[in-house]
Amino acid sequence: MNAHNAPPNSAAAEVFPFAPGADAGAPPQAGRNRWLKPGLIALAIALSAATAWKVLAPPAKPPAAAADSNLPEVTVMVPGSTMMADAVVAPGSIAARRDAAVGVQGEGGRVVRVLVEPGQRVAAGQVLAQIDRQVQVQEIAQLAAGVRQAEADARLAEANLARAESLVAKGFISRADIDQRLATRDGALARVGVARAQLAAAQERAERLDVRAPAAGLILSRSVEAGQVVGPGSGALFRLAEGGTLEMRAQVAEQDLGRLTPGMAADVTPVGSSDSYRGKVWLIDPLIDTSNRQGIVRIQLDYSPGLRVGAFARARIAAGQSSRPLLPQSAVLADGEGNYVMVLGKNNTVERRSVTLGTISDSGVGIAGGLNGSEKVVANAGAFLKPGDRIRPVLATPAATR
Repeated sequence: MNAHNAPPNSAAAEVFPFAPGADAGAPPQAGRNRWLKPGLIALAIALSAATAWKVLAPPAKPPAAAADSNLPEVTVMVPGSTMMADAVVAPGSIAARRDAAVGVQGEGGRVVRVLVEPGQRVAAGQVLAQIDRQVQVQEIAQLAAGVRQAEADARLAEANLARAESLVAKGFISRADIDQRLATRDGALARVGVARAQLAAAQERAERLDVRAPAAGLILSRSVEAGQVVGPGSGALFRLAEGGTLEMRAQVAEQDLGRLTPGMAADVTPVGSSDSYRGKVWLIDPLIDTSNRQGIVRIQLDYSPGLRVGAFARARIAAGQSSRPLLPQSAVLADGEGNYVMVLGKNNTVERRSVTLGTISDSGVGIAGGLNGSEKVVANAGAFLKPGDRIRPVLATPAATR
């Protein structure tokens, strides 16, 4: 009977506790509260995980670099080393190899004639200028007359001595008279010598009034005009390059002096001129200037109208052969800081590299310092790049870039 008295929906209530007709004695929210707590815990865990991810997650990666295909394509080269004629290039000035200052030798006076001009070649002893000598001429005439008088007295004394010697044997003249006449003759001859010496001295003084070239050479300058009064304190009236030989005094860096020896050929180009003059090294000064660490190399030059003493010039001295990196002229740049090239660094970025130039020829520019030949050098676009720029390098052979 009890079975018949059970509620008709009891089985459904056991399976579906929340279904209508469930046990009326249980609270209606009891089943729901049993699942609410786990749901809230799961939600809290999810929120905590999201917060932790935002805090602890690695930073976002920066935007990717531009693709290499967007970088400029630039030709680079590895120069290596090439045997080439070595040269030392140095500045300097033109000077006379032997610069002689010519002035007044005698007592001086008024200049009456100037006989030479700068640039004229003269012989040794040639008269360059004449000084008035009228007083000296009269003095010479007076002394010449004195010489003639002394010679006449000497002849008379000689004749008297000869006559006395012819009479001494006959006893008309004593031996003492002979001695006296002999002394008179010797005195007259001595006076002749004195008069002649005085005349020669006066003539020499007159000759020294002429300003003469001490040696053959080239007149570089004159600082005297006709009518000017000059004397021993007037200084140099002319400057003379002895032998007509000039030189260039090139200032060479200390590290390059050891590569040079006397006899090496050199080409000298004056500033402002396109003409070069051939010469050779004849002397290397033994001193180094401590202020700039340079020495003087003297290059002998034959005179030419294009070479002017005191002018600035540049010398290129052949110094044998050496192995150096060779670059096309387009690869070498210059600015206020000096000569430089652009080389390829890490990550295909370009870097500035200062260089020292060696021989420059039609085949290219020899690099004397700053490169060892193994670098990748920008061949012809360095002027459009700056340090740090990235490029897409295209390797070319040295021959292809020249």
